[in-house]
Parts: sequence; C-alpha cells; structure tokens
Amino acid sequence: MASSLLAQQPPPRPKVLGVAHLAVYVKDLAKTRQFYEDFMGFGEPFTLPDKEGKGTRIVFIKVNDNQYFEIFNEADRGEGQLNHISFYTDSADGMYRYLKSKGIEVMGDKGSVQKGKTLNKNFNVKDPDGHIVEIVEYQPDSWTAREKGKFMPATRIADHIMHVGVLVGDLEKSTAFYGGILGFKEFWRGSGSPRMLSWVNMRPAEGEDYLEFMLYDKEPAPDARGTKNHASLTIPDADAALVELKKRAARVGYTREIAIQTGVNKKRQINLYDPDGTRIELMEPNTVDGKPAPNSTAPVPHPTRSN
Repeated sequence: MASSLLAQQPPPRPKVLGVAHLAVYVKDLAKTRQFYEDFMGFGEPFTLPDKEGKGTRIVFIKVNDNQYFEIFNEADRGEGQLNHISFYTDSADGMYRYLKSKGIEVMGDKGSVQKGKTLNKNFNVKDPDGHIVEIVEYQPDSWTAREKGKFMPATRIADHIMHVGVLVGDLEKSTAFYGGILGFKEFWRGSGSPRMLSWVNMRPAEGEDYLEFMLYDKEPAPDARGTKNHASLTIPDADAALVELKKRAARVGYTREIAIQTGVNKKRQINLYDPDGTRIELMEPNTVDGKPAPNSTAPVPHPTRSN
C-alpha cells in the first residue's frame, strides 16, 4: 500500500538556480560581436555552425561560468529580436518529469531529456505569451564546463546577469506559470505612471537572478520589442561604468546616448542597445537611498495585441 501511494505522488519540483542566458536574433554578426565583445568587453568561448557547415549560426558570449548571451545569426520568427530565455536547474530530468506532470508540453518532445550540441542537458517549453523558455542543466563534460574560468577578460563591463525581462500580456496566466508551477516568487511591482502597472519582478525560490514581466496595454510592434525583451547586468558603480563606456564608444562607433538614469526602482542604471535594438541595462544592485522602492498600486493593464 505504501509503495502504491508513493508511486501516485507527483514528482517534486527541482531547483531553479538562476538565469542562464538571453538568446536574441541579429542581422549583422560582425557589428553584434563588436558591440558585445569590443564595446561591452565580453569573451566568446565557442560557436555553432549553420546547417550547411559554411557559416556561424550561434555565437556564445560569456558573462560568467553560468551565464551567457546566445546570438542567433539567422532570420527571426517575425516576433521581434527575442529567440528565448533560459534558466538553469539542478536536474533537467527531474524538471522534465515535473513539468510534464503539470500538463506542460515539451517542445519537440523525444520522451526524455537530450543533450544539446554543447553537451548540456536541455529542453524547451513555452510560457503563456509564447516565449520559449529553455531549461538547462550544466554537465561536467560539456563545452561550458570545458571553458570554466576562461573567456572572462578584465574588460567585461559587468560579470553578472541580474535579470531578463520579457513582454507579458496576461499577468494572471504568467504568474500561474512562473509562480504556481516554476516556483518563482513576486518581490516587487512598479509603474511608470499611476494609470497602469508596468513591471512585476519574479525571483526563483532557490536563486537570486530574476525575471521581469514587462506589462503593456498595447503590444509593441515586433521591431520595437527589443527595449522590452531585455537583459539587465549588475554594475557596482554607474559612474565608473559611464566613464569606461564613453572611452570605448568612439573606438567601436557606438553613437547612442550613454547616460545614467535613476529608475522607478530607485536604482541607477545605464541603458545600451545592441545593433538590432535589444536593450542591455546596466544597473547598480542597491537603491540610491538604501531603502526599498515602494510597490506600485497601479491597476493591471488590459492589453491589446499588435497586428
């Protein structure tokens, strides 16, 4: 009887340890490499070829041993620059079983978790907005492990992805998926105006990195979504980062304004944009006065989708 009851128990949820990467489409790989490597100072540990083996399909830009940008050198899906977001776990197999038990469809399901081309275990699901969410477990024999401690030059403008942000149309559904199923916990909500709630921040129960819901009343057109679907990097000192970035800007031809702003969350930040318009936010970890920003009480928007 005891073994029968045990067999009926749903599988437990494995840990979600943090943000693994943001993956984006780009149109000009040379200019994109110049932005992430020459301007922002990151290293490139490896690439993956296209199907014909004649060119580069994916470039991996390393932020630290667990976090990357994945650059997709191919045409987008017609939904803007975002390819997918990714979180890493302590058990991809366990997460696969857990999500399946919750009725979540695994994309291209092969009946078990497979190793990707970089030899890490991974699989993809979709969130309520159709964003692809990759779940990855780093493997000891993977390319990621092979390059541990390498390709992290002193030129990096930051060494940690604090959060990734994605457009969210239905707050209730997204909260049910990321919160109710994946175990993320809301810790702050903010607004650019009292008319409408703008952001909800959700953190994995076992991690420090987080996901930012970017709410809207009218969905941006695909070519305007890069400022919303974004990554935020931790910087200890915005003033020092500003000085360094301005030194590098002329050398690499970065012509957008580089300035320090204080966000609604009371943290100083610098917004940069890659050649395709994906926003890379550099943000100090602490508020300007050492006190937490108050939660917004603005109403949740009722969005309309763009055509």
